[in-house]
Amino acid sequence: MSNVEAEPAEMECGGDPVDGVEVIEPRLVPLGGVRAMQVNRTLPTRDRSMVGAWCFADHYGPEPVSQSGGMQVIPHPHTGLQTVSWLFEGEIEHRDSAGVEAMVLPGEMNLMSAGYGISHSEISTERVEMLHGVQLWVALPDAVRDGHNGFQHYAPPAVDLTDGSGAPAGTMKVFAGTLGGSTADITTATPLLGAELLIDPSATAVVDVDTTFEHGVLLDTEALTVNGVAIGRASLAYVGPGATRLELANPTDAVARVVLLGGAPFDEDIIMWWNFVGRDHDEIVGYREEWQARGERFGTVGGWGADEWIPAPPLPNSRLKPRKRR
Repeated sequence: MSNVEAEPAEMECGGDPVDGVEVIEPRLVPLGGVRAMQVNRTLPTRDRSMVGAWCFADHYGPEPVSQSGGMQVIPHPHTGLQTVSWLFEGEIEHRDSAGVEAMVLPGEMNLMSAGYGISHSEISTERVEMLHGVQLWVALPDAVRDGHNGFQHYAPPAVDLTDGSGAPAGTMKVFAGTLGGSTADITTATPLLGAELLIDPSATAVVDVDTTFEHGVLLDTEALTVNGVAIGRASLAYVGPGATRLELANPTDAVARVVLLGGAPFDEDIIMWWNFVGRDHDEIVGYREEWQARGERFGTVGGWGADEWIPAPPLPNSRLKPRKRR
């Protein structure tokens, strides 16, 4: 997905783990024009820029396509990151400049690696009536960020959740990393975790987690408590390294849905501006200039005309600087 804000904020990324549970409230961002889809964005913020290598999280829907026009994101570029598309409802057609054409379907993981550079489009199909899901980005470490682009697909099985004593508490699908004995058939450049959890009404799911990871719990439904701390819809609860398990309690009489993200703290400072992840101001300027010139770095997406692409917005007047770690 493109970040199509007309004036994208300069996001100086790099984080520092904290103890306890930190609640990150979403900000509403329109993706496009007057009838644009509205998304809830919880990463990055000025207070919490990353969870592991996860550096961007948009949550959208359920939204009737008849009102928003659906997802109509024409060719746009990426560098230095991987995109993860995870749908709860709907259908999206993905095309990229590496020649990949794929459908994004509910409960199936699509991961695109931009590497050195790629461009792609994402269009909801005509038969879609409702769109609902998350769009996530993963920062690539310096050692591989200028490597080849690529695409992976994985349809994870549903496995059981319990309340810690063995009683059933729901189900989950692990689309990156390992959780509860389920391992995703996906290759990532840094240690990561990604999973969708469906927690039964009035149940508490207890999951053992990697103590070296930091975790983010993004709530799709109305209410949840994370290790005793209440969060509401579209909020993200951050838990720093050191936790041995997460207790996710659903206080409602309906199934709660969460997306659990995790990973080893990312030990590199990055700059994320618009659709680019880089390391310094001059790199971002160069990426922008190459995209505006329709340079070879980003290729072309099949099925689109030469004038069908999203121009990059203007850069800010000041130099982009990475956030220094505390």
